[in-house]
Amino acid sequence: MHLRIRHTRLPLLLALLGFTLPAGHCDTPADGAQKEFSGMSYLDNGTIRIGVDLDLGGAIGYLADSKQQISVVNNHDWGRQIQMSFYAFPVPFEPRGKKPTETWKGLGWNPIQSGDCFGNRAKVLAHTNDGKTMYTKCIPMQWPLNNEPGECTFETWITVEGATAHVRSRLNNARTDTKQYRARSQELPAVYTNGPWYRLTTYDGDQPFTNAPVRRVIEKGATTGIFPWTSYQATENWSALLDDEDWGLGIWHEGAQHTIAGFAGKPGKGGTKDGPTGYISPLHADILDHNIQYEYQYDLILGTLTEIRRYVYDHAPRPTPPTWEFESDRRHWTYVNATDAGWPINGELHVIPGAADPQLIGPPGFWKAEDAPTLYVRAATNSQTPHGEVFWRASGQPGFPSEQSVQFDLVADGEYHTYAVDMTQSPAWKGIIMRLRLDPVSKGMPGEWVKIQSIGFEEPAEE
Repeated sequence: MHLRIRHTRLPLLLALLGFTLPAGHCDTPADGAQKEFSGMSYLDNGTIRIGVDLDLGGAIGYLADSKQQISVVNNHDWGRQIQMSFYAFPVPFEPRGKKPTETWKGLGWNPIQSGDCFGNRAKVLAHTNDGKTMYTKCIPMQWPLNNEPGECTFETWITVEGATAHVRSRLNNARTDTKQYRARSQELPAVYTNGPWYRLTTYDGDQPFTNAPVRRVIEKGATTGIFPWTSYQATENWSALLDDEDWGLGIWHEGAQHTIAGFAGKPGKGGTKDGPTGYISPLHADILDHNIQYEYQYDLILGTLTEIRRYVYDHAPRPTPPTWEFESDRRHWTYVNATDAGWPINGELHVIPGAADPQLIGPPGFWKAEDAPTLYVRAATNSQTPHGEVFWRASGQPGFPSEQSVQFDLVADGEYHTYAVDMTQSPAWKGIIMRLRLDPVSKGMPGEWVKIQSIGFEEPAEE
């Protein structure tokens, strides 16, 4: 999401909303005092070479073929690199009354790995590199604020195998503001490439893992501008930015289907310090509790389009009807007009429904209705209106049409029951299903709750 043009940054949220931003006024990064950890640290297996910048929180600032040593990663400013970035409320975020820069106040709470808009760098707390695994821990900076470290730490672990770098990332939150805010889209991660890698390519059709033709989202000569990003559902969970020879960088994040990506500037030319840049970010919408430990993984793949897609095909599970078990996290489910008991998640979602139409929204997915005739909901409630309803979104639909729903009754005795919801009772349950919505009760009253252990198409074992 972090694109800065003339030292301005194009945030994901504002781009999605279509807001136009004024010219930024962030300072050019200035050289600071020497830190305990400084410079670049590399892993090189003879096929690929990857480097993290210890002056910028350990963000990935270099990725290249070991022999060619031409990095694909853009470092025009601190909003680029390949880095961690998170979003939460409030908007604007004004800790202790400190005001964000006017340009970026709409971002709210936004710690990023490299540094802030005013030229203050993130601080690396720990770094190790044994030649097989690089580990980095840093204190990120709040992008819109001047010298405001995040009340959190970022950790990354990087290994390499063949032409692929595997990255594990973790946010450790320790916010003094303990309010549970609603979910926001998270960049998982933000990836920026140099100008030669501009041909944005993915598979976003309804026949994943069948070698169906890919889609060229951007080709040479595509219109670009101040808002060059576009969004799509990558149904094979990968996207790539390629050069004129169809070679470049692919990113595969298993399970992250919703993607925002694009290219800014003149395509086809430019080095690591130049302005033209490609961008890819797999997304999930998530609640970031004040004390959450939030982790994700992804693979960076260097190669031809054929090699990138083959790697994904060799490693990715094939789409099947999903089951979400809430053992230790929310599994990317979010709420509308509802909250829960907060982090940590211990075997269940303890949902407190709001008075008006409480909803649980599942993450984007892909499965066939014919393979999923029965939805199992394992839940308990004390509600006075114990009537649940399941909605779904089919391929290409923007919302949850009212005619695409099935109702079911719950037992309001406070005990767990498994509810088998016959989805085939609706003639609209057909084709490709992309997302579920569960309205656990019709409305909430003071003191009421709904507890949910699992939602999915695999019957849970009774306890």
